[in-house]
Amino acid sequence: MSYIKFAKNIFTVGFLDFLGIIQGLVLLSLITKNLSAGDYGVWSQVRITMGLVVSLTFLGLHEALIRFIPGERDEGNVREGVYSSVFLVGFINAAVSLLLVLFSAHAASFLRIDQVFVTLLSLIIMVESLNTMLLVVVRAKQKIGKYFWFVASKLMAEMGLVAAMVFLGYGILGAVIAYAAVKALLLLFLAFYLIRNIGFTFPRFSVVKQYLSFGIPTMADGFAYWMVTSSDRYLVAFFLGIVFVGYYVPAYSIAYLLSAFIFPVSFVLSVTLPKLFDQNNMVEVKNYLAHSLKYFLAVMIPAAFLVSLLSKQLLLVFSTKEIADNAYFVVPFITASILLYGTSYFFSQILALFKKTKTIAFIWVTAACLNVWLNIIFIPALGILGAAITTFMAYLLAFLLIHYFASKQMRFAIEWGFIFKVFASSVVSGFLIMLLNVFIFFLL
Repeated sequence: MSYIKFAKNIFTVGFLDFLGIIQGLVLLSLITKNLSAGDYGVWSQVRITMGLVVSLTFLGLHEALIRFIPGERDEGNVREGVYSSVFLVGFINAAVSLLLVLFSAHAASFLRIDQVFVTLLSLIIMVESLNTMLLVVVRAKQKIGKYFWFVASKLMAEMGLVAAMVFLGYGILGAVIAYAAVKALLLLFLAFYLIRNIGFTFPRFSVVKQYLSFGIPTMADGFAYWMVTSSDRYLVAFFLGIVFVGYYVPAYSIAYLLSAFIFPVSFVLSVTLPKLFDQNNMVEVKNYLAHSLKYFLAVMIPAAFLVSLLSKQLLLVFSTKEIADNAYFVVPFITASILLYGTSYFFSQILALFKKTKTIAFIWVTAACLNVWLNIIFIPALGILGAAITTFMAYLLAFLLIHYFASKQMRFAIEWGFIFKVFASSVVSGFLIMLLNVFIFFLL
């Protein structure tokens, strides 16, 4: 892949991620302004729980597809890998969804939501797991244009249908039903596209052992990463109540806007580097990592300062004054956490290339244990600020460990002078923004 095509794909996926951000902000504003903070807490619990269950039931097979499919030339082996993975994930999620329905009353009590949402959640989990697997195949085959249109259509349809249900008076229940319906429709289109483009075969599961060997450690990695990013919602709900989840999640979401700069680069690198690595082209691997990290930080550092300084204003625009007053102080800690995570991604790619998925899993499990332990201590004492502080500490630990272990495998050039200039200019710009805020405050 040429650098020009690499950059083009990053911008394409970046625009797609921008649409995702727009959707998140629209739904945040729509639900909090037309329903309530508690309803947004329910919405968040459904989506976060979906993410947890789906990440566990993949068995890391989606990561294996991304690692092995890009360099595979035999279409028969591609079909075997794809359908073995999809069938296995589908079977597991069918079983999980059934169990969730059978024990919906207990799940509803734990999540602090009505039982009907747990029933809908079981459907969403089943459909989302298959959607994700099929989209991973499109991504692994480097069909970026097709991937763009599938995901863009999903985002727009979810936004439009959820908004329609809210405005028509169907409340948060209507919103969740609309969310599930769009995902089910997407699954039909993806299945048709996949069969048409790679054909269909009943799997022999001949590659499952190889795929699971690579993927299962990433399952622990994925679960642990979820624990770092999302377990605090459950603990906030447990210690403080669902309304405080409705305060915390919008602030977290504002800070998480910065992930828009991570996903496009990680998306394209994850299917570009394995092919170069398998060809033993280490010079190009290092060049891609070095240039990607440089330009990522050139955008990410100023953005982190800007979002942190304007946290209250952003929350006032996209949510309510109640949420802004009770949660704006969370944003700087989460933006710093996302900056650390984005930076650590470039080093974790080295570990993935060398198939050190057990090391990555160990790192995130360690960070997750620290996060949960500190949350139990700090949330009762400091409220949602405690959750934000512990999130930052967990990400910091993960970054330090990933950098340490990756450096043992391979090093690439880092332009420290350039990074310092970006950081210094961001500090100066931030100071000027603070002065402007003070001036406007006294003027008004």
